[in-house]
Formats: sequence, structure tokens, C-alpha cells
Amino acid sequence: MSRTIHRLAVILAAALTTLMALAGVAAAHVSVSSQDAEPGGYGKLTFRVPNESDTASTVGLRMQIPQEAAMASLRAMPVPGWDVTMTTEQLDEPLQAHGREITEYVSVVEFRAEDGAGIAPGEFGEFALSGGPFPDAETLSYPTVQTYSDGSESAWIEPTIDGAEPDKPAPVLALNGDAGGHDAATGAEEPAGDEADVQEAGVQEEGATTQAADGGSATATTALVLAIIGLIAGLGGLILGWTARRRTVSS
Repeated sequence: MSRTIHRLAVILAAALTTLMALAGVAAAHVSVSSQDAEPGGYGKLTFRVPNESDTASTVGLRMQIPQEAAMASLRAMPVPGWDVTMTTEQLDEPLQAHGREITEYVSVVEFRAEDGAGIAPGEFGEFALSGGPFPDAETLSYPTVQTYSDGSESAWIEPTIDGAEPDKPAPVLALNGDAGGHDAATGAEEPAGDEADVQEAGVQEEGATTQAADGGSATATTALVLAIIGLIAGLGGLILGWTARRRTVSS
């Protein structure tokens, strides 16, 4: 009996280790959130970047802004120890902003660790962008590639279809239509001076804000926790059943 219980305990420990490892992977993807982004308004985007490698640091992050998510103005918040570059491209259909026609927009934002240190294993970083006006949409997707110091990459570029999260989901922003954004239609405007040039891809300092964890990650983690509980209950029932059968045979 003791041998059987020992074997079952070993199987249970291995299963728990596997499930907890899967839970960590499910929760460790790049996400994006905002407290003030809304259709037609201006707001701040925060990309949360966990380092999911046990041996390498995250040294690069490249975010793509598709044309359907194009904004007339986009700026990056400086991050100590990181360089930022912005790439622009021509729009297939020009945007209208503050009475001006915008024919190009920032399509790629890339952060690169200056000294190669980056985000160490077991840590996470946050990278913020500020811009607008946001398109008239409920959600916006930002395919992102995470680069590690060992040369490997994690491409968070897969679309989420019908609520089913893929293995490498692209960060998805839910626009908050109820937030008090800086909407030109309500009389609010962009910052004055040189920053008012809606074609400029400048840099704007803002305070760092800690954002809520991605909802899809929480859902996946919850499902794995429930699976662990079910596994424990199942193995416990197996042990009790085996013990009861032994007692019946002995009597």
C-alpha cells in the first residue's frame, strides 16, 4: 500500500509542476492597457513586458501600429537605459486632425537597451506611448516582438479570434468610450507649442503608471488552477478507492 501511495504522490507532484509551469507561461505575455484611451480622443498606452526566459534578459521591444490603429500624433515616454526609435510610413488613406490632412504616421516603435542589461529574468518592464486621436473602434491590436540577449525572440503577433487566446497573442487594447479623454470635438486640444504638430513623432515625459494585468492571462491562469484542483481531487479519490478495495479484500 505504501508503495502505491508513494507512486501516486510522485505522479501528483510531477503533474502539479507541469501545470504550474504552464500557468506561468500563460500569464507571461506582453500586454497593453490604458486608463484614458477612447475613440476620437488622446491617451496613454502602457505595454507591460514580463521576461519569461530563465537565462536571458529582454533587450528589445518592437511594437507595430497597423494602419487601422494609426494616430496622427504618437510620442514615446523615455525609459532610463533604453533608446527609442520611431519609423513612419505613408497612409493609404490620409487622416484628418485639427483641420489638417495627415499623410504619414508612426508605424513602428522600437525600444532597445543601451547597455544590454535590459529586463533580467524574473522581472518585468513597462513602456508607455502617448497619442491620438484613437480610431473609432472597440479594440486595437499591436503586434509586438520581444528580443532577448541570447538572440532569441518572442513574436506576440497572433490575433485573438472569437475570444480564444492563441499561444502568442498580440497585445490588444480595449478602448474605453466612457473615459474623459482629450477629444477635439469637446473642445480639448493637444499640448500647445511645438508638441501641437500632429505629424511630429517626438518624446513626451509622463509619470509611470502601473496597469492591471491582462484579462486573458487571468482567465488562462484560473483555468489551470481549476485543473490542478480537479487533478488533486481525482487522485485523492483514486487513493481512497484503492484503500477501500484493499480493506474489502482483507476482510
